[in-house]
Amino acid sequence: MHKHILLLSLGLSLLLSGCQQPAEKPTAAADNFKTYSAEEFFQTTSVFGSSINHDQTAVLVSSDESGIFNAYKVALDGSGKEALTHSTDESIYVNSWFPNDDRILYNADQGGNELDHVYVREEDGRVTDLTPGEGLKASFAGWHEDDQQFYINSNERNPKFFDLYRYQVDDYTREMVYQNDSGYQLGDISPDGRWLALSKTNSNADSDIYLVDLNDSDAEPQLIAGDAPEDVAHGIYTFTPDSQQLIYGSNANSEFNQAMAYDLADASHNVSYTADWDVSFTYFSEDGQYRVTGINQDAQTVLDIVNTETGEALNIPNLPAGDLRGVNFSDDSSTLVFYLNSDTSPSNLYTYTPGDNSATRLTSTGNPDINEDHLVAGEVRRFESFDGLEIPGILYKPKQAAYEQVPALVFIHGGPGGQSRFGYSALTQHLVNNGYAIFKINNRGSSGYGKTFFHLDDKKHGDHDLKDVVYNKKYLQSLDWVDADKIGVMGGSYGGYLTMAAMAFTDEFDVGINIFGVTNWVRTLKSIPPYWEAFKKSLYDELGDPETDGERLYNISPVFFGHQVKNPVLVVQGANDPRVLQVESDEMVEAIRSAGTHVEYLLFDDEGHGFSKKENRIQASQKYLEFLDKFLR
Repeated sequence: MHKHILLLSLGLSLLLSGCQQPAEKPTAAADNFKTYSAEEFFQTTSVFGSSINHDQTAVLVSSDESGIFNAYKVALDGSGKEALTHSTDESIYVNSWFPNDDRILYNADQGGNELDHVYVREEDGRVTDLTPGEGLKASFAGWHEDDQQFYINSNERNPKFFDLYRYQVDDYTREMVYQNDSGYQLGDISPDGRWLALSKTNSNADSDIYLVDLNDSDAEPQLIAGDAPEDVAHGIYTFTPDSQQLIYGSNANSEFNQAMAYDLADASHNVSYTADWDVSFTYFSEDGQYRVTGINQDAQTVLDIVNTETGEALNIPNLPAGDLRGVNFSDDSSTLVFYLNSDTSPSNLYTYTPGDNSATRLTSTGNPDINEDHLVAGEVRRFESFDGLEIPGILYKPKQAAYEQVPALVFIHGGPGGQSRFGYSALTQHLVNNGYAIFKINNRGSSGYGKTFFHLDDKKHGDHDLKDVVYNKKYLQSLDWVDADKIGVMGGSYGGYLTMAAMAFTDEFDVGINIFGVTNWVRTLKSIPPYWEAFKKSLYDELGDPETDGERLYNISPVFFGHQVKNPVLVVQGANDPRVLQVESDEMVEAIRSAGTHVEYLLFDDEGHGFSKKENRIQASQKYLEFLDKFLR
């Protein structure tokens, strides 16, 4: 349905040094905020997970308050939390409580290599790897409605494809219930365990949905959506709690993904939910009393929570400003939990009983020493690119811009096909708080703005999307509070690629920060992990096949043109990254350095594609600011 997402405390005088200043700086503006260090911004806690246990006394979450993600039990009565795991090496990502006791399921990989295993933690603390073996990748896939069985996807049999296994709750014995020999992507399983939804990628614009009857060992997947003559993208959302319908997404009749309902009894298709933006997801409380639908509205998720019995929207009164995320209900829908997040406040967990006057906050994830009034909320801005196309993004204007021109950064998201979205980012707030304007561009090819916009960059990478980045710079230069001579570019993953492309193929930007960005498309597309096989064709349709498009891929790969980089670059990389191999960054650094241009390299030996350890995130954010202060400010 979506493109794979390849994804210092300074005194005010130091902060403002080297910037153009008015003849007389307003004292009130200078005293109206303070700057904070990376350590202070990352003293916030990241937390996620919303599974409610069997007796409705606690929520299962992952939290990095120890410096690395571990599992915690958070009491619903607000009395506190308990650490369930004590990992110091690998981040632990929670999945679910067991339905009738306080055992938990969680995932963890090895040093960021993305080869997750699924583990069970017993109530006494013992841990068992449910998916042992070398080189495999596994994920939790859901519960059977009888509460005696659960499902796990694993590629242990064939590294290219994931099979479905059903495990028993009591002794963890298992059996394979679907052997995937045809490259399907496994989707949702009906609550009664009979139906498995599968998707098949035909191209980066066309995908189909199939159903297979797990009660019939000889059954073949049956196509239920995807026989239209034109390209249509379909995505699996969920089965209804009664196992009678599959809710799926389709852009057949709109620029945007709309929710459709397929009736398993009569094979009819009906519109389930429509919006003027993408319907990103829909799901139900376990008893079916509530339906939660998410709409991707201009880089912000808007939730519609409806009581399916009355048709009335569930509104939670007296909430602070922010977006709801991670809504989950208890088995009987008498209690729900959710997160509230904003640009200036990290996600906090709340609980609410429908009908009450207010929700109860269960966590305090912000740093109490940081005044939220000193932080900056983003706002949607749009500008015209080289061909007149309107490009959206999110602009963050530093407090310092009230009294002087500030340097600016074009920040590019990962992907290709990702989207920069509203929400708290310690990295963003750290740089903005220290005087850097940031425009998070959603260049052509980004998701969330319709299928036409989504495909405008197909096989035009390093060209049309790069021109969007350049015209973003021109837009920033048009703002009277931006220093037009001090504009840099930065991004991660695919955004790291476009950063290096901007530095190698244009002379527009004064500095570049490449965070694990692809620099050699020929190698990257030849060395993708085997478990990407199911959507490899989609990737090739968009970017090119290295066997047939090798020349074009070579010509858009910055590593071969490092000698053209004229301005300072910072490269940041995880040694265990399976998507962008370390050799990519090693060679990019050497190519720049050999031409005599200044380049700095920060390598984390214990990270992969993204940095899960807090100390590493702090070090990276400190390095970004030091580099920018030295070469851009």
